[in-house]
Amino acid sequence: MLNKVQQFIESHQLMAHDKRYLVAVSGGADSVCLLLMLKQMGYAIDAVHCNFHLRGEESNRDEAFVKDLCKKYNIELHIIHFDTETYAKIHHVSIEMAARQLRYRYFEELRQDIGADDICVAHHQDDSVETVLINLIRGTGIHGLGGIRPRNGHIVRPLLCLNRDNIEKWLHNKRQAFVTDSTNLKADVVRNKLRLNVLPILHQINPHANDGILITARRTNEAVAVYDAAIKQTLGRLIHADSIDINTLIQEPSPESVLYEWLSPMGFQPMIIEQISQSLPQLKPGSEWISDTHQLTISRGRLCAELIQAPRPTLRIPEEGNYAYEENTMFHIRVTPGKKLIRSNETTCLDAAKVHFPLTIRPVQKGDRFQPYGMKGTKLVSDYLTDRHLNIFEKRRTLVVCDANQQIIWLVGHRPDANFCLTDNTTETLSITIEIQKCEGK
Repeated sequence: MLNKVQQFIESHQLMAHDKRYLVAVSGGADSVCLLLMLKQMGYAIDAVHCNFHLRGEESNRDEAFVKDLCKKYNIELHIIHFDTETYAKIHHVSIEMAARQLRYRYFEELRQDIGADDICVAHHQDDSVETVLINLIRGTGIHGLGGIRPRNGHIVRPLLCLNRDNIEKWLHNKRQAFVTDSTNLKADVVRNKLRLNVLPILHQINPHANDGILITARRTNEAVAVYDAAIKQTLGRLIHADSIDINTLIQEPSPESVLYEWLSPMGFQPMIIEQISQSLPQLKPGSEWISDTHQLTISRGRLCAELIQAPRPTLRIPEEGNYAYEENTMFHIRVTPGKKLIRSNETTCLDAAKVHFPLTIRPVQKGDRFQPYGMKGTKLVSDYLTDRHLNIFEKRRTLVVCDANQQIIWLVGHRPDANFCLTDNTTETLSITIEIQKCEGK
C-alpha cells in the first residue's frame, strides 16, 4: 500500500522529501490514513484541523481525537474554529459550500504563514467516482467528467490511487482507530445520496462500476487534453480585439464549443451560450447579452465582448488647466497666443475667441449632433461613429467636450466641430489634449 501511494506521488510529481506540507486531518479514516502514510514515508508534515461546530459534541470529539493522534506521532497540529452557520447566512451559501470556502481559505493562509509548499488532502478513488457522477447530473461538460485531479494549484491528493476499502483495511491492519462523521450516514446532500443510494444500485448492475467510471474518467482526461489544445489554437486564430467574426465561427466544426470556452470564463451561462450558438446566422446587429462581469453584442458581423464598466462621469472645466477625468485619464487645457495647429488624434486646436467657459466633458448622448471639421452640415455623432466602424461599446466610451452653451466643440479622439476651428483671423489658440496613462502590467 505504501509503495503504491509512493509510486503515485512520484508519477504525478506531487511531493518531495526536501519540502514541507500541510495535511488536512478531520479524524476520519481517509485523513488519518493520509497523515500516517506520509509520516511513515518520511515527508515533513504539519497537520491542520478545522472545527466547524456543526455537530455539537461530535465536533469536539473529532478535535480531541486529532489532538491525541498528532501528540502520539509527534506531529505539529494547527487548529481553527469556524462559526459556519453564521458564515453561510451572511454569504447566502449552503452549509456545505460555507465549510468548503472557509477551510480552503484558511489552508492557503496557513500554508503561506508557515512556509509550507503544498496542502495534502485525502480524496481517494471513491470520491473521484462521486465527483464524476455529480458533474454528470449537473451538466458541467467534459471537463467535469475527468474526476478529481491529483493536483489543483497548491492542493495535492496523494491517495487517489486507493479506494475506501483499501484505506480502511490498511488502518485495520495497523490497529489504528478513526472517527466517523455521522452526517456522512444521512442521505441529505447530493454526495451522500449518491454514495448511500445510487452507487449501491450501480454495483448491483455491475460490481466493477467504480472501475468502469474511473477508466472513463481517465480516458476523458486524455480527450480533454487534445480538446483543450485544439480550442486554444482555435481561439488564438479567431479572437481579435475581444471579438469573433460570425461567418468564420460558423465554419468551425463546433461553434458552440468555441463560444463556450471563450464566453464561460466571462460568466455567461451555458444556456445563454447555447442560445447564441443556435441563433448565429440570424443574430441581428445591436443584440446584447450581459453576464455579471461582461457584455456581449453584435457589431458589423462580429461578436464583441467587453468587461462591464461603470458609467463615465461628467466633468465641469471652469478654466484652463490640468484635470483628472478618470483614474488614468487626464485633460490638459491651454490657451496660447497666435494660431498654433497640432495634428494629433489626442489634441484638438480651436479658436479661443469662439469657445466660452465653462467647458463640459461627458460621454456621448443620444441625439448629439455636430458639424465635423471638413464636412458641410451637421451629423449625428452616432452616425459619424458608425461610419468610423466603431462598435457599440466603443461608442459608449467616446467622449465629447462642450462649451458653455452645451455645443459640442470636440468629439474626443476624432474631429472638432467646424464652427470652432482655427482660421486666419485666430489670435489665440485653445488646445485640449487627452492623456490616457497605461495601467501597470499592460
